[in-house]
Amino acid sequence: MANRGSVRVAILGAGPRGTSVLERLIANVVAEDGGAPQLDVHLVDPYPAGPGHVWRTDQSRLYLMNTQSFYPTLVPDGELPAPSATGLSFEQWRQLQRATPDGGLSREERSELAALGATGFPSRALYGRYLRWTFEQLMDRLPDGMTVHQHRTEAHQLRPGPDGGYEVSLADGTVLSVDRAVLALGHVDSVLSSEQQRLADAAALLDLGYWPPAVPNDVDWTRVPAGEPVLIRGMGLNFFDVLGQLTEGRGGRFETTGGSLGEAFRYLPSGREPLVVAASRRGVPYRAKAELDSYYPRSVRLRFLTRDRVAELIAGTDRPGFDHDLWPLLRRDALWAYYSTLVRFQPEHVRDPAFLDRLDEVLASDAPDWPDRVRNLTRDAVTPALQLDLEGLARPLAGRHFESPNHVAQAVQEYLQSDARSSAAGERDPLKMAIGALNAGRAVIKEAVADGGIPDESWLGELRGWFEGFVEGLASGPPALRMEQLAALVRAGVVQFVGPDPVFGVDEDRGTFTAASPWVEAPPWRARHLIEAMAPANRLLQAGSPLLGQLLAEGLVRPRTMLAADGAAVPTSGVDVTLPPYRAVHRDGSVQAGLYVLGLQLSSVQWGTAIAAQAAAEYPSGYRTLLDADRIARDILAAAPG
Repeated sequence: MANRGSVRVAILGAGPRGTSVLERLIANVVAEDGGAPQLDVHLVDPYPAGPGHVWRTDQSRLYLMNTQSFYPTLVPDGELPAPSATGLSFEQWRQLQRATPDGGLSREERSELAALGATGFPSRALYGRYLRWTFEQLMDRLPDGMTVHQHRTEAHQLRPGPDGGYEVSLADGTVLSVDRAVLALGHVDSVLSSEQQRLADAAALLDLGYWPPAVPNDVDWTRVPAGEPVLIRGMGLNFFDVLGQLTEGRGGRFETTGGSLGEAFRYLPSGREPLVVAASRRGVPYRAKAELDSYYPRSVRLRFLTRDRVAELIAGTDRPGFDHDLWPLLRRDALWAYYSTLVRFQPEHVRDPAFLDRLDEVLASDAPDWPDRVRNLTRDAVTPALQLDLEGLARPLAGRHFESPNHVAQAVQEYLQSDARSSAAGERDPLKMAIGALNAGRAVIKEAVADGGIPDESWLGELRGWFEGFVEGLASGPPALRMEQLAALVRAGVVQFVGPDPVFGVDEDRGTFTAASPWVEAPPWRARHLIEAMAPANRLLQAGSPLLGQLLAEGLVRPRTMLAADGAAVPTSGVDVTLPPYRAVHRDGSVQAGLYVLGLQLSSVQWGTAIAAQAAAEYPSGYRTLLDADRIARDILAAAPG
């Protein structure tokens, strides 16, 4: 067949999402077997194609992924019609490199690969090496009629071109004329919130150290002084990244003690650590991942929040609400996962031999009082200390007052030790199986809520309003190793905690930041240095990207607006787009033909946009990012002149 004309494409952002678009273009061109148009593709990114910004191969190996080796992939493994040109997930690549290592692997990469198993947590640098390898494989397999140009710079402007396409102005002065453009920008800088700006201004005035939200590898952590207290706000994933750089990254060492779980390590300081004073709303870090050989526990099966049940809800007269329709089903699944595991592995804590049958009957009921019936049933049958307070899992220190910081540290230490033991128990632990059900349910919810699947007010006030933070703190945590290490740091006196619901301030007279918890009877902590241990906000209106700023200012994109429960119009975090293949919507409501959006900037039409695609995914949402890239690639090819 003869080729159908030609298409010029700019992919703005060459990290995993942009590379996925390139991979899908190549796969679909090959699948058309000579019937595809000629493609002239421009990849624009100041960072190396494949790894992009976040997954750079030169970063510290202390930065770990929070998914195991068997999980991530850049390429589809059978879900999409056009097969991949490379066809290897990260785990397949890991096995290949262990068997026949590439000559270009560094000593550090070879060492990590030698120690890393399928259930281990890779460094981000090693995952970046896989991404770079995949990109190189793609470049070696470019089909006839397809060219790729790499521009190691930023795109600063994008405007409609005179011929109906777009002109993309790069920071190095180059102007690209293209027919189609894909925004795959990933993480971008953000403007500080009013609270953060207040602290930054105080730091400038008083000569204090203030570190705003950032990708951890972008920060020079040597600027944090040793031997002084430093406040760290946030105890999510970035917290463990920062902590690693201020401890192991400064020559400290963990050694095994032979002790029990939760006390398995001793920390040997280098003497160059600061005193870390950590704070978050919960007062404790995210819970760690359970030690499993699968992403979702094999013993957990969703019985209530099934894809079929959700499809029935969506097919009904009204769109399902999260609190009204979806959460009650997932809550049932989490309760069943918990108590069925408890009966199986700790039967001595359940007095009623018919407990599970009775619980099954209550959970299957549509009666509005079913939660009260569950509480009554468990109160009478289960040892009090092991009765599950599902919603309370995210606030383990709630309702407690502390006489001193040492009492806070002791409470957090007990939490860390307990969580380490739970993670080690894996499928035998009721709590981790309840969290496993929440994690599996999250995959079903992602599919259900995408592209307007629930009402605006439910998205704003329920899914994003409370459930997102709740489930992330339980199911999106670090490897269990990090909890053991943090417990050792607390015992070594390197880490202290402010307590729940911290309030940050500035004492201008003393020239310090302050942090205090209303639940701790102690003077506020004082420090001359404060670190925001969180990523830059993924909000379009706060974006510090010159390109997004220009597109917004000129109306070529707009934030998606939703109606809150009170009827107010609320600009949301992401770009307003059409249904897939996600063309951008102009300020006047018209569709920007040929301008596509992929990845983090889709956060107003998809939930959970940051996580990588899953190899051999159990749920369609696990490979949604690849499907989105495929839809964009197919639309680009279909739009070519005949």
